[in-house]
Amino acid sequence: MAQAITSESSAVRVGSQAPGFSLPSKPGQSEDLTAAIGSGPVVLLFFPLAFSSVCTAEMCHFRDEWSRWSGLGARIYGISVDSPFVTDRFRQAERIPFPILSDFNKEVSAKYGVLLPELNGLRGVSARAAFVIDRQGIVRYAKINDSPKEQVDFGAIERAVKEC
Repeated sequence: MAQAITSESSAVRVGSQAPGFSLPSKPGQSEDLTAAIGSGPVVLLFFPLAFSSVCTAEMCHFRDEWSRWSGLGARIYGISVDSPFVTDRFRQAERIPFPILSDFNKEVSAKYGVLLPELNGLRGVSARAAFVIDRQGIVRYAKINDSPKEQVDFGAIERAVKEC
């Protein structure tokens, strides 16, 4: 089991205020979490690396179910430590209808407590994790997966979004 660099106590928890951030969605363009809060529930999906099999399957699940997620008013953001060039290319190649953000400097992954010291010989990638944030910026769902091969719990995320 991979452990996050930050301690368990520093991970973002249910009931806490979501840390704000601005990250590139493509070279020269950024998305700001603070601007998204208030317009509906926000889903943050941290994943280790673009173009890997489990990460691609997970992001494509949200793509394939996009009408359901958009019907719930959810604003979804994928986040990886890949460069903005890679995240934009990944989004285009897989026809992902929501932003895939680059946390290349690993600051947001550290803030949310999902930065791993090592994963299969690679240092400083994000754990697979999901957070649901309500209109007031409060975290209503938080889950950091123990295994990078385990996809997020789509049903739990959907239930949390419906409760926001």
